[in-house]
Amino acid sequence: MTKREVWQRGPIEKVSPILQPVAHALLQSNEDIETYTSGFPDELLWKKPVNMASVGFHLRHIPGVIDRLFTYADGHSLTEEQLEYLKAEANANGNPVALKDLINHAQKQIHAAIHYLESSPEASLTEERFIGRAKIPTTKLGLLFHAAEHSQRHVGQLLVTVNWIKQLHGIT
Repeated sequence: MTKREVWQRGPIEKVSPILQPVAHALLQSNEDIETYTSGFPDELLWKKPVNMASVGFHLRHIPGVIDRLFTYADGHSLTEEQLEYLKAEANANGNPVALKDLINHAQKQIHAAIHYLESSPEASLTEERFIGRAKIPTTKLGLLFHAAEHSQRHVGQLLVTVNWIKQLHGIT
């Protein structure tokens, strides 16, 4: 029997009904990352087929974007450390990186996001927030929702890139 998608398994305990779609999407990303990268070799993490983003990029970008958008949702500006992480998402920086470490980092960030959702009162969701130096206006809910949908977008791209690279290298 096929495992049901996260949203089909019922509400996430302690998360507001309004934030359930955000929690479901993030937890689905969490599961799909592990499923889609199963058996993917570390040495191909930074390959860019037809100049598409690498598997390593997606695995760094997902937790990075969640962290940044949740920082904005909390009403804060990005730190220098977050800006440095953003700059480094697309490459291994000369350091050997293991797939399991990238997955663990993504999963840790997703679990931190779920904890944040558990402690987010519904009354705060329509509060005005701003994105970046340009101070683009939005709401706390808008930022949380975008973090979830953006992670789902990159999980889809991750699936395509993993499959493309596996096919190119004869990996089953």
